[in-house]
Amino acid sequence: MLTDYQKYRIYEILPGLSIWLTLILSIIISFIKPMWMIYFIIVFDIYWVLKVVNFVFYLIISWKRFRNVKKIDWEDKMRHDLTDWDKKMHVVFLTVYNEDWSVVKAALQSVCDAAYQRDRFVVVIAGEERNEEHCRKIFQNVKKEFDNCFFKIKFTLHPQNLPDEIPGKGSNLNYSEKQIKKYIDRMDWSYDDIIVTIFDIDTVCHRQYFSYLTYLYCTNPKATRTSYQPIALYNNNMWDSPAVLRIMAFGTTFWMMTSLARQDALVTFSSHSMSFRALVDAGFHEKRIVSEDSRIFYQCLLAYNGDYKVAPMYIPVSMDTVRDDNWWKSLKNLYKQQRRWAWGVEHVPYLFWNFKKKGKLIPWWKKAKWIFIEWEGKWSWCLVALLITIVGRLPLEVAPEQVTQSALFFNAPHLLETLMIMAMSGLLLSALLSIPLLPKRPKSYPRHKYVIMLLQWVLLPISLILLSAIPAIDAVTHLMFGKYLGFNISQKKRKELIMDSQ
Repeated sequence: MLTDYQKYRIYEILPGLSIWLTLILSIIISFIKPMWMIYFIIVFDIYWVLKVVNFVFYLIISWKRFRNVKKIDWEDKMRHDLTDWDKKMHVVFLTVYNEDWSVVKAALQSVCDAAYQRDRFVVVIAGEERNEEHCRKIFQNVKKEFDNCFFKIKFTLHPQNLPDEIPGKGSNLNYSEKQIKKYIDRMDWSYDDIIVTIFDIDTVCHRQYFSYLTYLYCTNPKATRTSYQPIALYNNNMWDSPAVLRIMAFGTTFWMMTSLARQDALVTFSSHSMSFRALVDAGFHEKRIVSEDSRIFYQCLLAYNGDYKVAPMYIPVSMDTVRDDNWWKSLKNLYKQQRRWAWGVEHVPYLFWNFKKKGKLIPWWKKAKWIFIEWEGKWSWCLVALLITIVGRLPLEVAPEQVTQSALFFNAPHLLETLMIMAMSGLLLSALLSIPLLPKRPKSYPRHKYVIMLLQWVLLPISLILLSAIPAIDAVTHLMFGKYLGFNISQKKRKELIMDSQ
């Protein structure tokens, strides 16, 4: 009889096992049955072209909605269309560890400058005891410069070495959220009237963010059973970042935009908002995981027996790329960031385990849907670039002479080339849409830098293998063997803040 630990370990092994079996079997079949592999690659490439068409379709829809939403004065609309907007309180969490004051200041300034009533904000600066001296300096600077900007600024210091937790953003949030609950209870505020926003510390929000968020919240019949997801733009330090970091950052933005338009597979990511009611009912952020930003959605999904969703916010929040002082450090930071994001594969065993506990309280199709979304997403992340560019070419190189004489083998390279040209439409659209998303060009950069911003996209195939697929395989393999990753903090450095209001 298997123990609970052994059962959970089986669930942890499955995603990595499926990825490594695909890779190994693809290589073996390429040698022993090359025609089978050629058929598979053709079918797979057709499938991927359809995925690209889907990507392009939803990206265009999302882009149009994004442009339309930015034109609306949401503060004016909120004040004229709503009668209860001023009853809502906003609690904004910013977790601090070793970030420069300039980064923290820019984030707070964007909230302070938001088109919303300042006395409806409680800002929580959540520091870490393991870097207490630095955090207390940040606290002092915040109090000195922003004390009159909000209804209340609260400071928390997450104790180190607490039992049963992983040091990182999730455990810090868990601690600070429980502390703020005590404050909210003393104030006797209704949980339903409190909107919580969790920002990464480098987040610079759009001026209309909180007005738009409040409007969506007040007009949503299930406001407390919904999270609200903005568009993440990694453009605070975009002009200073290496080309590889830029295209990977834009890739993340465009992936999120298509997810916003589809909605059926939308999960919270990075900076987002939700009701305090849902946060309490879900038991606050988990303190033992790395991917706390997306896990909180699944916690709410389970807490409400599947009756929880994410609403798209077609408005941007701007963050930093993982730029460091030199090119090599920047690439290492990007690799670690991608591996940390791919560590979201830990949601697969979590969902298997907890869906089983829920029994018939959640429909089976909804369980299957979310497990498939998480599993297939990590499978594709790890394998697509490798299957299309490297493994898919292997049977063409190693096939014996009797196979090379077949009509299919002769035409396969031309067919695959045609399919890849069709798939390039997604790359071309991404390149074109990346230019309007750039912040204002600093005067120190020449105009022809825009040409480089377009040409940089030729690096995408290499980047997808070395700095996306490989770190993702690294992550799922660690989970497969029970070598759990801790929370690594992405180092982000700016020369100066150059983001303008997108």
